[in-house]
Parts: sequence; structure tokens; C-alpha cells
Amino acid sequence: MTYLALARKWRPKKFAEMVGQMHVLQALTNALQTQKLHHAYLFAGTRGVGKTTVARIFAKSLNCESGVTAEPCGECSACIEIDEGRFVDLIEVDAASRTKVDDTRELLDNVQYSPARGRYKVYLIDEVHMLSKSSFNALLKTLEEPPPHVKFLLATTDPQKLPATVLSRCLQFSLKRLSPKLICDRLDEICKAEKVEAEEAALVAIARAADGSLRDALSLLDQAIAFGSGKLTESEVATMLGTIDQKHVSHLLEILAAGDAAGLMQAVAEIDEQFPDYERLLEEMARTLQRIAVFQAVGATDLGDDYAEGELAALAEQITPADAQLYYQIALMGRRDLGLAPDPRSGTEMTLLRMIAFKPSATAAGSGAPGNRSTAAAPARKMAPAGRAPEIKTQAPRPASQQKAAPAPTRAAMKWQEPDWTSLIDELDISGANRLLAGNCAYLRRVENVLKLALDSRSESLLTKSRSDAIAAALSLYFGETLRIEIKVGAAEKETPLQKEVRLGDEKLEQARESLEADPNVKALKDMFGAELNPDSVEPLN
Repeated sequence: MTYLALARKWRPKKFAEMVGQMHVLQALTNALQTQKLHHAYLFAGTRGVGKTTVARIFAKSLNCESGVTAEPCGECSACIEIDEGRFVDLIEVDAASRTKVDDTRELLDNVQYSPARGRYKVYLIDEVHMLSKSSFNALLKTLEEPPPHVKFLLATTDPQKLPATVLSRCLQFSLKRLSPKLICDRLDEICKAEKVEAEEAALVAIARAADGSLRDALSLLDQAIAFGSGKLTESEVATMLGTIDQKHVSHLLEILAAGDAAGLMQAVAEIDEQFPDYERLLEEMARTLQRIAVFQAVGATDLGDDYAEGELAALAEQITPADAQLYYQIALMGRRDLGLAPDPRSGTEMTLLRMIAFKPSATAAGSGAPGNRSTAAAPARKMAPAGRAPEIKTQAPRPASQQKAAPAPTRAAMKWQEPDWTSLIDELDISGANRLLAGNCAYLRRVENVLKLALDSRSESLLTKSRSDAIAAALSLYFGETLRIEIKVGAAEKETPLQKEVRLGDEKLEQARESLEADPNVKALKDMFGAELNPDSVEPLN
């Protein structure tokens, strides 16, 4: 007897046998039960999720001899012939091989004729997005107003390629990718029915490799049964799929958490002896890091993990949330760039070393990791007005005799007096965006314990409650009393520190230009050679 592939043998024949897609099945079932049937349906989704299967079951429901029903009998001649693919009133077309307009016109020539045997003449056009523009134009009028005995069932993996004129004439149903758990449960049912011994871990591996497609999962199951001589074990399925042992991934993550670069190289050398797929290795690392991040955020969840909850919890304790996010991003980027590396192994090694080199905890601790710098020599930013890039001044190195660390002197709180706002900002313990906001404000007056400030309207985007509170806290600490600030946006009576800085800079620049214009040498050059002074080239000396 001829062997029938599992994907064909176990193709669902009723809506009740479908796996998932309940949002589509419920809509079709209700339409059949209430006899409210549209003339054109579009089923969209990735490969192997049931688009054509749903269409065929729907065709059976329309033509079953027991009447239009959501539960076709499966025993009448119409149901049997549809299952066997020989029902004369079900016209199946592969649009990928019949893209020309002549093929479409030939298909539609017989639309006006009544069904030969069934209740409806059903046109099932698979991969409809492959039709040419002319073919769509030929189909449009019939698709919009077909005869009452005609139904169109369209299936596509790429609905974005369909013209809007076609989409507007159809009821659209999007079939979802199936979860690994749904696929695994279905594979388990089939293995029991086929009397095939299968380890649960082997079925999980196949379900994950199928990437949401039940048809792909059944094809892989067929291959695994042949590979394992009728028995499915985790090791044999992993060998067939070329997957990476999760123990290797777990071991690599433990070494990463310890920051052991030499241990990483040794672990990669051991993995290399098994001729691994390094792209798959980085993929599995990213998958595991995602599960660790979820575990750290919300605790144990039903993700269908290959890890036991205790093992995942142990990894989550060793790797900080920040490190997990960093490792995940680096693994994705390393996998993307693997083809650019001299060879897959060296590309993977560089990806792993990058995870250690840019580990945030090491960098923050100043432990001598690559790229680490002493905080004492860190550049300090000078405030700049809104719309102008801040200047960066690098602290000059001090003589060796002055490099001894000394404790910071404590300062008593200042007694309140009307401040010079520009000088006061330099003494407050604020930096970054908080300092920039303060520099764009002008001090107006004090009313009880509230300082009134005016903010330049061009810098309104800097104003947030957290920054305002930070400035108030710094002022309270400086003066030794609880102070609040109120910032009003608009023109200020006084200029802001940054406006003053810009004004002084412009005055210096103008003085420098006037000084050059009055210079005797410059005048001599102008008189002798007709030279002109380029004002944009003049810069004042600091």
C-alpha cells in the first residue's frame, strides 16, 4: 500500500479537528448556521497554518447533501469527493502557476453556468497574490457581483500584495501562527494514534523548529520517524535538526555571568568539536535570555521552556536584568553579522567577548574592564543655551604631587540672601538636563519659601516636574531650608545665565573684529592688495 505523508493523512476534515484559529472558525460557523453567506472570502496567514484546509471544509459545508451546515456529514458523495479532490464543482486554482490574464479569463468563462452536482460552484484560488495586475482587473467585476450560485475562496501568504480593490470585495480572515504548545499537543495525539514512541522533549524540539506551521511540524515528524526507525528521542531529533544542546547554552551563560573570557573560549572549543550551527547557537542564547528577562520581570510563566523552573531561576539570579538585556541585544546583532565574520566560530567568539567587554556592571564598578576610565578624569560639560551644542572641557592632568585623594570638605548651609543666579548655579549640586534648565531660567524674586523663576520660551521643552524638583532640592540643601520653585514660561525681566553667556560671547567677538579692523597691519594689507577681512573667520581669544 502506498504510504501517505502525515501532513496529508492527518489533514482536518471538519472544523472541530482544526488546531487553533478559533476566531476564524467561530465566524464561519456562525455564518453557516444563520445562512448569512458572503460571496468572497480571503484567508491570509503564513504557510502551513490551515488556509486551504479551512477553505475546503467550508466548501464541504456549502455542498454537503444534508444541507448548508457547519458540521458536514463527511459520508455523502459530495463530502467524499471534496476530500479526495475530485468534486466537479470545487475548482481549485494555483495562482502561482496560472498568473496570466488569459488563464483568469478562461477560468471565469464558466462562472455563469449552474453547478453540475453541488449547491454552489466554489472557486478556491490559492496564493492569489501571485496573479498579475491584468488578471486582477479581469477578476474584479466577477468578484464583486458573482452569480448567486458562485462562491470565491481566496488564500494568500502575502495579503499586502493584493490590490485594495480586491481586498474591499472580500471578507478577510487572518490565520495566526500556531504556538509551540498547540503544535506539540497535536504531534503527541498523532504519535499515539500512529503508535510511535516519542519523548516529550523530542516533540517540543520539532514544534519549535516548525516556527508556527503545523504542516512543517508534520513533515519534520515524518522525517524524525524515518531517522529514528520509528522511535523519537531527544538526542536523535536534535541531531536531525542540528539544534544545540541546551546544556551548552546554559553553561555559556553561567561563564558570561562570571566574566570568565578564558572559560568562554574553552567552552566554544568544546562545542566546536560537535560541528555546531553557530547561528543556531546565538539564536538559542537569545531565546534563553528572553526567558530569563521575562522570569526576572514577572516570575514563572508558561513559556513551554526546556529549562526547569529551578534552572531558569538559577540563571536569573546569576545574570542581572541589565546584563540580560545587553546580552540579548548583542546576540541578535552578532547573529545578524555572522555572515560578515571571517568564519562562524570567530564571529561567535567575538560576539561572546563583546558581551563581557561591554558588561555594564563591570564598567560602572571601574574594575579595569576594557574601555574603563577613571571617574576623576571624566570630561565635564559646560552649560550651553538651547539650540547650541554644549562645549566640552577636559580637565587637565594634575602634577603627581597633587594627585593624592583628599576627603571632600563639608560646607555649612548658606544663609539666605538675594542671589546672583549665574554664580549660584555653579555652586548648586546639579548637572546635565537639570543644570541646563536652571541656566535657561532667570531669577525674579522670593515669596515666602517659593522662588519665582522665568523660563525662556524657546527652552520650554526642558521643563519637567522631576527636573524642577531636583533644582528645588539642590537649593534647599544649599541654603539649609525647605524651598520650592515656580517656573513661569515666557519673556523674563532679567536675562538668563545662558543668555548672558551668549551676549558676552557676542560682545567679545565684536570687539575682536573691531580690533582687527583697526590694526595697522590689516589696514596696510587692505590698501596694498585690496584685501578684505572675512568676519566669519574671526574668533576671540579666551
